[in-house]
Amino acid sequence: MRRFEGKAVLVTGGATGIGFATALRFAREGASVAIMGRRASVGEEALAELRRHAPQERTLFVRGDVSSEADVERCVEETVQAFGRIDALVNNAAMASSVELVRAGTEEWKPVFDVIAFGTYFCTRAVARRMIERGEGGAIVNVSSINAYRALPFSSHYNAAKGASDQLMRCAAVELAEHGIRVNAVQPGFIDTPMSFVDGENELETDWFKDIYVQRRKIPQARAGGPEEVASVVAFLASEDASYVCGAAIPVDGGLSVTF
Repeated sequence: MRRFEGKAVLVTGGATGIGFATALRFAREGASVAIMGRRASVGEEALAELRRHAPQERTLFVRGDVSSEADVERCVEETVQAFGRIDALVNNAAMASSVELVRAGTEEWKPVFDVIAFGTYFCTRAVARRMIERGEGGAIVNVSSINAYRALPFSSHYNAAKGASDQLMRCAAVELAEHGIRVNAVQPGFIDTPMSFVDGENELETDWFKDIYVQRRKIPQARAGGPEEVASVVAFLASEDASYVCGAAIPVDGGLSVTF
């Protein structure tokens, strides 16, 4: 299936985890794909792997920080210059840490909000402007989290930023629909990616995860997900198969969000 033949896609945070799996999915379906990231070595390594599955002229790494307006504008322009257009944007870049609400300072909250909330805004705005100018519509998909509407200790900044990103998605969906631009989100649960490592330990391999989420089936499917399982839903939302899906946030969590 090559749903994105002749299309161009920009994936932020596209060098690892869900972002890379998404970039690979689009490339395999015929799209020209640009991955945006801050670390040149990681980005170039991901680009080399991506080029094992797609021609060089259809792949690009653009180095930049989504929390910087200037970087975003430059990276979006580099993508347009390389491919002539952007038909889909995947706002995947994120960061997380563990903080105690009453002890955390702005120096711990601000970077998370800058990447997740403001980064999503900067990228959405920059790409939407170019989509509107071209007049052919497009799709924007945010990689959010089920934590956008769940409460967890030591995660107030991350959860609040994801909640802000979800609300931005809904407002953007309303404003951009008249231009033929659909805006939606996926909300992953426990997914096996580099962000699964907390303080050097993969939380998906801990006894508490196996006990609560697997053996007791807090996750009804009794396992963590793979990044490619999220990527498939992102690709669906960006495709014409989802032509009447607008302003939706779809959990990809093995059923975790419906348990209590």
